[in-house]
Amino acid sequence: MDTDPAALNPYPRQPRIDDAFGRILARCWDAGAAPWSAVELIERDDGLIAANDASRYFAEPEHWSDLERWGWEQAAGRILDVGCGGGRHAVPWLALGHEVVGLEPSPEAVRVSRERGVEAVIGLVPSLPEGLGEFDTIALFGNNLGLLGGPAQALEVLAALAAVARPGAQLIGSGMDPGDGGAAHADYHAWNLRRGRARGQLRVRVRDGATTTPWFDYWLATPDELAAAVAESAWTLEALERDPAGPGYIARLRC
Repeated sequence: MDTDPAALNPYPRQPRIDDAFGRILARCWDAGAAPWSAVELIERDDGLIAANDASRYFAEPEHWSDLERWGWEQAAGRILDVGCGGGRHAVPWLALGHEVVGLEPSPEAVRVSRERGVEAVIGLVPSLPEGLGEFDTIALFGNNLGLLGGPAQALEVLAALAAVARPGAQLIGSGMDPGDGGAAHADYHAWNLRRGRARGQLRVRVRDGATTTPWFDYWLATPDELAAAVAESAWTLEALERDPAGPGYIARLRC
């Protein structure tokens, strides 16, 4: 009798939905955030898989790009750090005396942020948890303007963030222009357009062994696409600074 599991069940098993991102982050933190102590695998819905060094989520300010450091320095008052991860941006803000609340869907990432002194809560836009209060600065760093999700989703996300913004509050975030995609991504961009999505609208999930996060949309918007989405919201695009050395940019919005 053949007892080979593959023979008994010829269909491949799907990964288990779990806090894959948080597990990766916690493993990296427990290893002292040493380079390549943990690997983040990002899977795209066309089958592409990319591997990243998870220690980037703990990089100190001196290792950030000049543009990221400039944007981070613009934060003032009470700060909501959306997608705070392990506290890469929140911890140095705290060191400067800012009041910071981190927002993160991963329970393990929230645990790591709390261990580092951040007041972090489980949640994500647009379904913000109750009781957050109001903020002078809403931050979406680490390319977290991607959390706008896409042209349609962006309006709901921006509305949710405007609901916790004090009058005159600013939203500062970093994003990435998808450009022409090059050989590795041009076909994906074209596929997106054929199915009615924005060119740089990614459908991805984070893998850790046999576990994965749920699929989610992550939008690499061109500056013009971002400006169009913001124009339909309660926010005003006040400034956009592009990285002279790459596709990244920092956008500053005002409510």
